[in-house]
Amino acid sequence: MKKPSISKRLKYSFDNLMSKGVMSPMILLLIISTFAIILIALIVFYTGVIPDNSNILGLRNSKDIKFYDVLWLILVRTLDGGVIAQDPVNYIYVGYMLLATLGGIVIVSIFIGIVSTGVISKMDDLRKGRSFVVEKNHTVILGWSFQVFNIISELVVANENQKNAVIAILADKDKLEMEDEIRSKVGDTANTKVICRTGNPIDLRDLEIINPHQSKAIIITAPDSDEPDSNVIKTILAITNNPHRKVLPDKYHIVAEIRNPRNMAIAQIAGRDEVQLVVFDYLISRITAQTCRQPGLSVVFTELLDFKGDEIYFQPEPRLTGKTFVETLFAYENSAVIGLRRSDGRIYLKPPMNTIIEEGDILIAISEDDDTVILSGIKDYNIDSSAIRKSPKYIPPKPESTLILGWNRRAPLIINELDNYVWPGSKITVVADHPTAEKDLSIFCGEITHQTITFWQGDTTNRKILDELNVIDYDHIIVLSQAELTDVQSADARTLNTLLQIRDLADKQPHTFSIVSEMLDDRNRELAEITHTDDFIVSVKLDSLMLAQIAENKELKTVFELLFSAGGPAIYIKPAEYYVELGRPVNFYTIMESARQQNQIAIGYKLQKSKPRYEGPNLLAHGVSVNPVKSNQLFFSEGDKIIVLSDEVQIG
Repeated sequence: MKKPSISKRLKYSFDNLMSKGVMSPMILLLIISTFAIILIALIVFYTGVIPDNSNILGLRNSKDIKFYDVLWLILVRTLDGGVIAQDPVNYIYVGYMLLATLGGIVIVSIFIGIVSTGVISKMDDLRKGRSFVVEKNHTVILGWSFQVFNIISELVVANENQKNAVIAILADKDKLEMEDEIRSKVGDTANTKVICRTGNPIDLRDLEIINPHQSKAIIITAPDSDEPDSNVIKTILAITNNPHRKVLPDKYHIVAEIRNPRNMAIAQIAGRDEVQLVVFDYLISRITAQTCRQPGLSVVFTELLDFKGDEIYFQPEPRLTGKTFVETLFAYENSAVIGLRRSDGRIYLKPPMNTIIEEGDILIAISEDDDTVILSGIKDYNIDSSAIRKSPKYIPPKPESTLILGWNRRAPLIINELDNYVWPGSKITVVADHPTAEKDLSIFCGEITHQTITFWQGDTTNRKILDELNVIDYDHIIVLSQAELTDVQSADARTLNTLLQIRDLADKQPHTFSIVSEMLDDRNRELAEITHTDDFIVSVKLDSLMLAQIAENKELKTVFELLFSAGGPAIYIKPAEYYVELGRPVNFYTIMESARQQNQIAIGYKLQKSKPRYEGPNLLAHGVSVNPVKSNQLFFSEGDKIIVLSDEVQIG
């Protein structure tokens, strides 16, 4: 093989040098410029072409000029071409000066070009989002999905009372695109600075850009892909097994979203005690199952999960040490105590009323903010004992019928969860055109004991099928979003189509039943209001809210798990007549005392929507009020409900 020529070798070396960035050509230019200036200075100095009596450099005799004087002379003409106009008329001398001036023009032009290229290159790098994030105690979001906007919105609200709050996002997406979408869908982020960086969260080098090792919390969202959980698990490993990770015993606070419950175990192994997992399907299925039987419940959950209004806080109160838990319930005018965290870290929701508050214990309360959990000092609660009523001691069992329209991977979980609440003899009908729906029912719902399942193959947007179902025969209707559709708006459009037709059927044949639906995009909630649906489950938003809450306080994960699981303390919505006499003004302390006598904790109420009292500044959607001011007078009538925290599984 013929060896490369010297010219090719030189060209190859030059190309490699020029490709190394801005500094290499600048150093090469500096070397060439220095060599050229010295060479011309040597020629001028030793040829003696500088004319006498020219007063160059202030010297009358050219023989008095030293080499460094000539060097300065050439350098000045290299940098400033106009100086040559002051030189004496000596063609040889002027020729050398002209050569230096022309060389200077070339050198300066190349220098400007290199600097310009370097600046443009740096601007491109900044646009690509590849610069290091020097922030500390910031919240990191890894991955990009529709949940990101809700998470940012919630963290912005949570950071309202903090200075220099920062959210840093790393995703395999163009930085400018991320920033544009955040501006359009989140809007003003107030005092929270949002930083976007482009990179792959599972790449160790890209991960370093976001500076996760000095963050206060890391949120990992499941991407919109065929295997979202695998990316989440890889990202957890990239953080926990990073060679630059935090030095133990310092630990990361990682909150990760897992879509498929079957992947929870491996994700827990990957993150160990440094990760808090939110299993998306479990969360949504449990809330859906509970809400379909208690319209308005999702409003309560949303209120507790978002940072607007009232949420759950952990608050120490040494002045209550030695008191019983029931005394703490009445000690706060503007907060609702629901649990206790012992000094050893154990968390209890609705512990026994006679539990003694010990030193180091922390109360768990629903309040507007952490600084509003303040002892009221009220001694007289003005409890109207004569207005207190009790729920029936025995409620005859009544089988229920549930209709599920549509199908997604959460449907079997919802059916299994419903089995924990309904009476034996209940029935459930599933209508879907999903190819594997019937098979999935036989595989994943074969052990239910309280319900019998009937499956119909069909399109839920087909009016003929809905007519044949005779929807008025059902107590509860659940409309599932076809989450497998890649377009969120298309999935919600199908849901709205089904809801409109169900409501039209119900209006023609008046019948009281609850309708619960999933909405992937929270903006479609307002559109869905025209269907008069009793309640809504906004899947993406609820998941995002929980991720944001646990990122702020990891202990909330245990609280939410207790609230959303069957068999433990849970939130129920019960008729107001089970607690107080209707048509009689009472304060909320009276309702709390009535609930206490039934071993429950009252945390709010729900007014019947059709009544004029539905409108009010303290009411949420569907007439729900969580954590009302306890001394205010209330007036309940038929159809109103009380929201309580109770141990019972069956709903009265």
